[in-house]
Amino acid sequence: MNNNKVVLAFSGGLDTSFCAVYLSKIMNLEVHAVLVNTGGFSNDEILEIERHALSLGVASFHHINETEHYYNTVVKYLIFGNILKNNTYPLSVSAERIAQAAAIANYSKKQEINKIAHGSTGAGNDQVRFDLIMSILHPYSEIITPIRDLKLSRTEEINFLKENGIDMNYEKATYSINKGLWGTSVGGKETLTSNLPLPESAWPTPISKSGEEVVIVEFEKGEISSINNEKFAHPSLAIQHLKLISQPYGIGRDIHVGDTIIGIKGRVGFEAAAPLIIIKSHHLLEKHNLTKWQLYWKDQLSIWYGNSLHEGQFLDPTMRNIEKFLYDTQEFISGKVIVRLLPHRFVLEGIESQYDLMSPKFGSYGEMNNSWSGEDVKGFTKIFSNQLFMYHSIHTKDL
Repeated sequence: MNNNKVVLAFSGGLDTSFCAVYLSKIMNLEVHAVLVNTGGFSNDEILEIERHALSLGVASFHHINETEHYYNTVVKYLIFGNILKNNTYPLSVSAERIAQAAAIANYSKKQEINKIAHGSTGAGNDQVRFDLIMSILHPYSEIITPIRDLKLSRTEEINFLKENGIDMNYEKATYSINKGLWGTSVGGKETLTSNLPLPESAWPTPISKSGEEVVIVEFEKGEISSINNEKFAHPSLAIQHLKLISQPYGIGRDIHVGDTIIGIKGRVGFEAAAPLIIIKSHHLLEKHNLTKWQLYWKDQLSIWYGNSLHEGQFLDPTMRNIEKFLYDTQEFISGKVIVRLLPHRFVLEGIESQYDLMSPKFGSYGEMNNSWSGEDVKGFTKIFSNQLFMYHSIHTKDL
């Protein structure tokens, strides 16, 4: 193992910029910055991050494109499970960190580097996710976390970088922004309170669309396959395309409040137009195509799956068991969902699917049926209520 080398999980933001300089100048380590792209960076942005990393004095910069693998191993199952943490948050950063931590650990192990660094603070979820995944996949590594260990504020990080002659956009650095395929998170002084909203300037995507438009989202066996009848080679490309269409409406902006792994309440802003549209569209298609008990058990297991992923337990073998169940439920989740986009919201207008259990050949709810008679219903109701009839015959207390 190379004892003087360290692999730094690098995004180019304030925290990882601080780490790059601190590890090099204070700890005298040879820093190898690695950017794991989970679908949030364009080629131009990656080149700019590389330029910035080298200006900080790192020994090397490496880019790992993890987008398709991230979708295949994580995001796909969040869609299958219709997973929204606390019915709100699509686990944008939670899911992203799992993929990034695994990619960094595997890269470090392959390069025979036994020191790994990340820019997590001591007050959030990411420190647990990174440490947990990295320590399992690269068990003989030393994990270095300067910001957590030094208990630094963002202001102290900025002052350190300025003192070391680092020129970067410090006004932008007042907000912590994490971009990925499955949404973008935004943290700042407002999210540290319980009452303040994020200002318009903090949101990464400005609102530039007005009016409304209809989008046709098509699924094949639970996976998004086309947008407005345009096919995509991989579902991750369809997700990115839907984001370009919908995000400029301001759709998917919200602030999530939840319980952190370390036991405190946390608040974070996010914009996730494509994830929310996809999850809600997929869920609507499932409500038409799955049975009552399929939907019920999917809900139970999906909540558990989402919570475990949120808390960094992605490598638990139970997660693979649940993924097999979720995958199996998707055999007939194929069809089109009609979605109307408007400023700050979207409306699911309906679905078209050959597997629709609402097919009129079985009858029309509330109007007529083609499968039973009135006498059938009378007999069914009598048997269906029989045990309750016996119970209330014995327990005669008025309701």
